[in-house]
Amino acid sequence: MKIAIIGAGRMGKWFAKFFLEQGFSVIVSDKDPEKLAKIAEELNNIKITSNIEAVQSADRILICVPIDNFEDVVSEIQPYIRRNHEIMDICSVKERPVELMHKYIKTGTILGMHPMFGPGVKNIKNQNFILTPTNAKEEMLAKSFGEWLKNKGARVYFMTPKEHDELMSIVLGLPYFLSYVTCDTLISCGKFSEAKKAAGPSYKLLLTLVEALVSEEAEFAASLQMSLPKVDEVADLFLEKVKEWLEVIKRKDKMAFIGRVKYFKGELAKSDPDYSRTYEIMYKILEAIKS
Repeated sequence: MKIAIIGAGRMGKWFAKFFLEQGFSVIVSDKDPEKLAKIAEELNNIKITSNIEAVQSADRILICVPIDNFEDVVSEIQPYIRRNHEIMDICSVKERPVELMHKYIKTGTILGMHPMFGPGVKNIKNQNFILTPTNAKEEMLAKSFGEWLKNKGARVYFMTPKEHDELMSIVLGLPYFLSYVTCDTLISCGKFSEAKKAAGPSYKLLLTLVEALVSEEAEFAASLQMSLPKVDEVADLFLEKVKEWLEVIKRKDKMAFIGRVKYFKGELAKSDPDYSRTYEIMYKILEAIKS
C-alpha cells in the first residue's frame, strides 16, 4: 500500500516514519519546500512531491495540516480522489474537518481520526486513537483500520464527530485553558523562579503540565481553543468552582473543605478503584525525573 502524508509538520513526520516502519511506501507533500527537504533528509526511502502528485500515486491519504489550512487542502486534492482512495485526517477537532471532507470528496472513503498523543511518542503501544465514522462505508473502514491499530498495541475508540468534539472540550480544552491561566498566575506572582527552585512534587507536577502545554505551537493551541464547541462552557464552570472554593477558604471553613475533598475521593474511587496507587506511582516517577 502507498500512503500519502499531506503536511510535513511534526505529526506528519511522525506518521511518515511510523508507516515506513510498518513496511508501507510513503509519499510526503507540503507547501513548504524547506520542510520537505528536512523530512527527506531525516527519513530514508520516502518520496517528496506536491499534494496533487501525492494523491495521484497513493492508495491511502492522511491529511496532517492545521485546521485553518484544512479546507484549502481538501478542495485542492478533491478532483484527484479516486473511488478506491481512503482519506483520513488527524485534526484535534472532528466535526468541521469531517464536514469539509464530505462537502468536497464525493468518491473514495473518508474517516475522521484523532491520535491522542504528540510527536514525542516513540510507538503506538497503549496510545489512544479515536475514529469517527458517520456512515456504513466509513464504519467498515474504521473497523478494519481500528483492528490493524489494535494489533499494533493501540487503544481504539469509536464515536461521532459531535461526541468527539464535546469530549475534547474537557479532555483537551480544559487542560490547555488551565495551563495558560496557571502560567499567567505564576508569572504575575513575581516568584516564578524562586518557587521552581524550592518546589515539591505537587508543584513540579503542576509545572510539568504547564510547561508542556505552553511549549506547544501557539497557533495550534489558539485554533484548538477557538474550535472546540463547549470549551467556553467548561471554562465558565471552572471559574464558578474557583469562586466556590475561594469562598470556603475566605470563610476559613475547614469542615466544608474536608467534606468536599472526601466527596472527591469517593467519586474518584468509583471511576478508578486504584486511583490512589496510580497517583503514588506518578509522584515517584516525577521525583525520579526531576532529581
